[in-house]
Amino acid sequence: MAALTELIPGNVALFVHPDGARRAEFAQACGARFGRLLMADNAAGALAELKRQRVDVLIVDVGGRGREADLAALGELVRARCGAAILILCPFDGAAWIADLMAFGPLHYLITPVADAELQDGLERALRQNAADARAQQAEAQAKEKELRELLAIQRSLQRALADPAAAGGVARQASLALCAFPGVRHSSVFLRQARGDLKLAAQESRNHIDLERLLRREDRLFQSPLREVFPAVLAAAGGALVWLDAPEKCGHGELAACLREKDVQMVLAVPLARDAAGLARGALCLMFGEHIRLSREQLACFASLAQTVSAALAMEALLLRNEELAERLARLESADGADGVEGGAAAARRQGEHCLSREIGRARRYALPLTLISFDIGNLREAGAKAGHADGARILRSALAAAQAKLRGADSLVRMSDEEFLIIAPHTAADDALKMADKIRSTVVGAGSAGRDDLSISLGVAQVGAGENGAAVLRRLDAALHRARRAGPNQVALATMQ
Repeated sequence: MAALTELIPGNVALFVHPDGARRAEFAQACGARFGRLLMADNAAGALAELKRQRVDVLIVDVGGRGREADLAALGELVRARCGAAILILCPFDGAAWIADLMAFGPLHYLITPVADAELQDGLERALRQNAADARAQQAEAQAKEKELRELLAIQRSLQRALADPAAAGGVARQASLALCAFPGVRHSSVFLRQARGDLKLAAQESRNHIDLERLLRREDRLFQSPLREVFPAVLAAAGGALVWLDAPEKCGHGELAACLREKDVQMVLAVPLARDAAGLARGALCLMFGEHIRLSREQLACFASLAQTVSAALAMEALLLRNEELAERLARLESADGADGVEGGAAAARRQGEHCLSREIGRARRYALPLTLISFDIGNLREAGAKAGHADGARILRSALAAAQAKLRGADSLVRMSDEEFLIIAPHTAADDALKMADKIRSTVVGAGSAGRDDLSISLGVAQVGAGENGAAVLRRLDAALHRARRAGPNQVALATMQ
């Protein structure tokens, strides 16, 4: 902390921090600035000094403190000032202190580390607090009223956007869109803790072309990111507390600061989502501002409320998804074919497959995700069964289907559409990836399904569900692709054309 040269004669200041080295550092840097500089190592000592003599400005450095242990005592200290000048010095990754202490009374704050000029400006603003005239107070009240109207508008917008957790794009996407409308916000994002405990970037909305996936060098496993100890959203999700970076350089990471400045980001605020049963934050909201804004108690409280709203909507979304999965599992159990373990048999199987497809199309449309289908049939299955006998034919089919199923992921579904034709429903999958999956199935079934025979083959068709396309339409395109694959010869894959 550089020494301050401008003096304010006659002012009495009181600096509070438990660490003697920190008190000595502040005294060396700022002692000459005041008529007298008093020191206290805790809130009780500071209260005693306030009772003994007049103090023009109280400076409380909360860095290195335990918030749960010291909050009540420091809150009483803020309350005891009764509106007199008080300046809180707070590290950016401990900014929850600011919101908490604001509940006890008016205060000024600086997010550390601070340069000489910034500290001087903060002290002068705190000292001018009591000298504000009626006109300044009226202007402040008008600004506060405007600010509250903006906050309420954003809150209502977010609540409307999240009213239906099953709406298009999903909760995280809707939240990012709504939060990016806040005045001054250039980028908004939602981070979610995954089932295995790590963190994922769930959605982002940008007004300044920032791509957080590129900036953080990954989309998921963000607790393993090179920026995990400096990026505000990751810190907020890990610690479950507000993180407020009011200048990019204060993060202490030159590359990150340069990237943010290049995109005209002046300030980053990260608000943790609600905690789960294990006491861990479910994620974080992250807002990047194109200007430096001195957030008020009301604004900070509103952001905390918005985080609770998003948390509740995410929980409802997860519940709906879980209900859909349970309903799907129940439907599979009810329609299981004991002969081969694949859903359905004849007409009932096709109805079940169409029902499953309709459900997945609706889910893909709601969350704006790709969905691709793979249809395949086992060629010459009846002939192979006739030669080998019914039991051996069933065994050949089970072997071929087991080989196909081994290439599927947990979210994929395999349903039977007819005696020899089967349908794979692959959520979150585009056509290019589905073609790769189909080729793997082709080579695996040919290698394992025939059990050494050369009279068994497979043909596959691939079709990605188009925007606004229903199940019947995509199945027609898929059937056409499957017929092309058959005509091309044994063991071929064909991609359906868009209509």
